[in-house]
Amino acid sequence: MGRRSKGRDISGWLVIDKPAGPTSTTVVNKVRWAMNAKKAGHAGTLDPDATGVLAIALGEATKTVPYITDALKAYTFTVRLGQATNTDDAEGEVIAQSDMRPTDDQIKDALGAFVGDIMQVPPQFSAVKIDGQRAYKRARDGEEMEIAARPLWVEELLMVGRPDADHVTLEMTCGKGGYVRSIARDLGAALGCFAHVRELRRIWSGPFDAAGGLTLEQVEAMASDPALDAHLRPVEEGLADLPELKATAEGAVRLRNGNPGMVLPSDVEYGDEVWVSFEGKAVAVGRYKAGEVHPARVFNH
Repeated sequence: MGRRSKGRDISGWLVIDKPAGPTSTTVVNKVRWAMNAKKAGHAGTLDPDATGVLAIALGEATKTVPYITDALKAYTFTVRLGQATNTDDAEGEVIAQSDMRPTDDQIKDALGAFVGDIMQVPPQFSAVKIDGQRAYKRARDGEEMEIAARPLWVEELLMVGRPDADHVTLEMTCGKGGYVRSIARDLGAALGCFAHVRELRRIWSGPFDAAGGLTLEQVEAMASDPALDAHLRPVEEGLADLPELKATAEGAVRLRNGNPGMVLPSDVEYGDEVWVSFEGKAVAVGRYKAGEVHPARVFNH
């Protein structure tokens, strides 16, 4: 019996508009199966109940995942006022309640404290590691943990709707590592009324927009069909937040072999992190030093 194929060497980004229900890992596995891809990963986990953009990296694009993870991303979410839950979302048990409901102006005034450089404590039910174990596993065992606050950059937090007295819809643009559930929890605490996330949607992440994403149903319908390949976006889109330099022909060869390579003149600063292209294709990511780029990651596509 012949050895089973491990999949295709296919590289690029596939943008999925994730539905509520499946985990991010489930979505990755579905895409890998549908495209018969050898290697796949995702940029930025979404909770199972969350919807919206989940960017799936295939092949060489997996080397650009950190740059999408670090990029700004935007969420729209509905907060349930008057109730705190042990998970900080609607899946958890209600652990505190209040009849107090803030006015629209009170909510808007409170949002300012959550903009800029803030410190945020992740939820008890989160993937943060505490003494080598995921917090959510310890929380499921009934353990209450002290989780250290972490820095988060919030570029914008706006109130965009008030469906009724019990709910408010917010839109947030933030950097890496933000927990929307923590924003809801802490906003409820600041307003003195308790709160948790009712619904959450990531509307964009770096260069990828949910509006341009495929549904899982579309992916399944196009499984093993060349039509699905047509939706792949270039590896290079994952590097959109880095300056691009162009390699000389000789420099491209050297970079592909993991050595410093010459690039064409540019206005980047010594020591800047950049990506290098040759004939429109990504060759490497590295540091610019005196006319050369010293590679940290090399692309083979």
